[in-house]
Amino acid sequence: MSGIKYPIRSALKDCLRIRQKESVLVITDDPIHETGLEFYREAKYFSKHVHLLMIPEIKTSHLEPHQNIAEMMSQADIVILITSRSLSHTRARRKACKNGTRIVSLPGITAESLTRTLNGNYKQLVSLSRKIADILTIGKTAHLTSKAGTDLYFSLARVRGHADTGMVHDPGCFSNLPAGEGCAGPTQGSANGILIVDGSFPGVGKINTHVRMTVKNGYVIRISGNSDAEKIRQLLRPFGRSGKCVAELGIGTNPHAKFTGFTLEDEKVKGSVHVALGNNISFDGKNDVPCHFDAVLQSPTLVIDGITIVKDGILQV
Repeated sequence: MSGIKYPIRSALKDCLRIRQKESVLVITDDPIHETGLEFYREAKYFSKHVHLLMIPEIKTSHLEPHQNIAEMMSQADIVILITSRSLSHTRARRKACKNGTRIVSLPGITAESLTRTLNGNYKQLVSLSRKIADILTIGKTAHLTSKAGTDLYFSLARVRGHADTGMVHDPGCFSNLPAGEGCAGPTQGSANGILIVDGSFPGVGKINTHVRMTVKNGYVIRISGNSDAEKIRQLLRPFGRSGKCVAELGIGTNPHAKFTGFTLEDEKVKGSVHVALGNNISFDGKNDVPCHFDAVLQSPTLVIDGITIVKDGILQV
């Protein structure tokens, strides 16, 4: 574990800017507790008020934590989520941020991903993420295509872009780590066309055979393909129609991220594009469902208001 001390210190110093008097709560669960412990130990060098909360394994992403945990999150100055499954799209996380808590989430993080992406060099990532967020805010229409067959249209009318920079310095800020994307929730109900998932998908990993999703009026209405398609159908089934809502359009901006099948990092690869299904509350939407699945595309092309933003997986801005 000693090999990840430098990226952890970068997360604490550069991304969070922890101060000595701030209260820090590290939440971790069984499968990833060793990494959680490393964050806890390193955080004690930055603050005199660090607490560690170890919880049983989280079985499903985005399930609400116990009320007591939610209250602890809202009372802390900083929360670091080192959990095997994501708590990002939960009411507890949003409420804590609303109360001023600064939060970073690293669901399922690996030592390799930490070392590769948290290296203290974030200038390009921050600049590109903010630029993409502005483009999404200003834009009116988006057209996503790929050589694999994706042909998907979105409206961006009255949409606010978000920059996931990893710089969580102000009260209420939130970011995933690794960071690096500009993203927005498309106008709900506006997405139409075909989405070919050929990169990765949470709970599946690398996609071995292309998964074809037919999208109508903002919802996936058909999923076809072989074994990977069946896995995705099973993951989405518990959430019904709401789990198939097109919730997010994101563009990766992290020059250090690498495609490995670990979706949290894959979606940050510079020039990648992902389309998420499920909860869009964090993107100013109204679809409050306990799931958020990011489908990552390989070598996509994204055109916004007639201007090419990504061409065959290469960022053009």
